[in-house]
Amino acid sequence: MSLKIYTKTGDKGTTSLFGGKRVLKSSARVETYGTVDELNSTIGVAIAQSAKRKTQSAKIKTELIKIQNDLLLIGSTLANPLAKPLEKLDKRVEDFEKLIDELTAKLPELRNFILPGGGVAGAMLHLSRTICRRAERRIVDLSQTESVDTHILTYFNRLSDVLFTLARYVNYKEKQKETIWKQK
Repeated sequence: MSLKIYTKTGDKGTTSLFGGKRVLKSSARVETYGTVDELNSTIGVAIAQSAKRKTQSAKIKTELIKIQNDLLLIGSTLANPLAKPLEKLDKRVEDFEKLIDELTAKLPELRNFILPGGGVAGAMLHLSRTICRRAERRIVDLSQTESVDTHILTYFNRLSDVLFTLARYVNYKEKQKETIWKQK
């Protein structure tokens, strides 16, 4: 017999954190890990779009899947107020910086602000970047009233840079022109 997806325990607007404590679904903690989950889903769409166009390198897909795995770990940590610090995120931040430098060296120099867009995969990565920034704001907000692992904050700050660079790189590989922002 398979496990049912529904439990009915949240029908009145509450959910359980790890450890069993019930909180409102609108709590800062639930909003925070929910936004992380939303980010994870948009990255999944970006992967699917790139695969559909067959322009995504195996390295980029592998990195995006690693990020998705990181986000599940971070989400579960945010759902557990007593979770241990995720010190291994420091290594991921270093990996992000290396990847940003590597991909930036292959891209045309950026001299202006660009409008989010390009191809569908690139646009989804730009959308993911903005959701990442929202998740980061939620994490900062949560940290004002509850304990939050500082490794997570650093990770999200650098993740938004990676997603921006990946959006540019995917658009470049798909020959999708970047639109320069022109202030009027």
